[in-house]
Amino acid sequence: MTVRQPGSQEALSTRKPTMADVARHAGVSLKTVSRVVNQEPHVRASLQQRVQSAINALGYRRNEAAARLARGASVLTLGLVMENISNEFYSRLAAAVESATAEHEALVVFGSYEESAEKERMLIESMYARGVDSMIIVPSAADHGWLAAHAGLTTVFVDRVPPGLEAADVVLLDDVWGGRLATEHLLSHGHRRIALISDDDGVSSVHDRATGYRTALAGAGVAADESLVVRGVFEPRRAAHEVSRLLDLPAPPTAFFATNNRAAIGILQALRERPERPAYVGFDDFALADVFSPGVTVVRYDTARLARAAVDLLLNPSRAARRMKVPVELVARGSGELPPA
Repeated sequence: MTVRQPGSQEALSTRKPTMADVARHAGVSLKTVSRVVNQEPHVRASLQQRVQSAINALGYRRNEAAARLARGASVLTLGLVMENISNEFYSRLAAAVESATAEHEALVVFGSYEESAEKERMLIESMYARGVDSMIIVPSAADHGWLAAHAGLTTVFVDRVPPGLEAADVVLLDDVWGGRLATEHLLSHGHRRIALISDDDGVSSVHDRATGYRTALAGAGVAADESLVVRGVFEPRRAAHEVSRLLDLPAPPTAFFATNNRAAIGILQALRERPERPAYVGFDDFALADVFSPGVTVVRYDTARLARAAVDLLLNPSRAARRMKVPVELVARGSGELPPA
C-alpha cells in the first residue's frame, strides 16, 4: 500500500488545495500566503513570486465566499443580465454561470431585458441597489457609458463589447473567425451566392460574424451582394419570411449563413414549405440540430468555458481592462455540405 503525504501533489488530486498546501509548497508561512492572496501591500516581490508559483502548480483557487464572510460581508452573490432567457444560448449560459459560481460557494441571480436597453439599465441598477455589486452582463447595443458612474460595481461583459465603455473586461467568442469558417465551408462546396441572415449589426458579435462572412467572400474573389444581406432579424418567424423572400428572387441564393440560432431555426421553418434545398450553416449549436435530415451544420463553442472565463475575471478584478477570446469550431452535419442546385 502506498501512503501519500498530506501535502503531496498526489494527495491533492483528490481534494481542493488550501492556503496551507500553498504555504507548504512555497516554503513560507500561512500568513504570507494570505497576504499575497488578499493583495496586501509590502510583500517582497520574491515572496510574491514563490507564492504565485505554488498557486499555479497546485491549481489553488481562492474561496471568494469564505473571504467575504471573513471580512464580515454577506455571502457572495453575482448578477447575470442577459438579453432573453428563452433563447437556448442564454439558458445554456445561465446554467454554465450557475455551475461556475457554485465552485466558489456563491449565489447567482438572473435577469433578462428582452432586447430593451431601458429594461437592461433598470435590471442592473435594481440589482446594484439590492447589494449585488458583481455582475456578468450580455450588453445591448445601447451606450453603456452610464455604468462608469457606479464606481462600486464590478462588471464582466460576455459575447459582446459594451458600447461607450473603453475600459471593460470582456469575454468574447472568436466571431470573425467563426463567420469565416461558415462562409469558407459553403464556398468550398461550390456556392457563390451566399445570403447572410443576421441580428442587430450594432451588436459587436453580429458585426464581427458578418465581417468574417465578407472576408471569406473577398478571399475567394466573390463580390458581396448586398441584396442577399438581411439585418435586424430577431425572431425565427421573421427570419423564415426573409429566407422565402430571398428564394423568390430572380437570382436566388444557393446557400445561407445564419449568425445566430434563431435565424438558423427560421431557415428550417422556411424550407419546410419550399421545394428548394439550399445549403446553410448556423452560428450557435441548438437542441435537435443533429436530428434534422440533413443535420444542421453549425459553428460551435464551449459555453461552459465562456462562463468560467467570465466568472474568473469577475472574481479576480484588475485595474487594467482585459479581453479574452473563446475559440469556435465548425461541426459539419450535412446542411452546409449540400451542393448548389
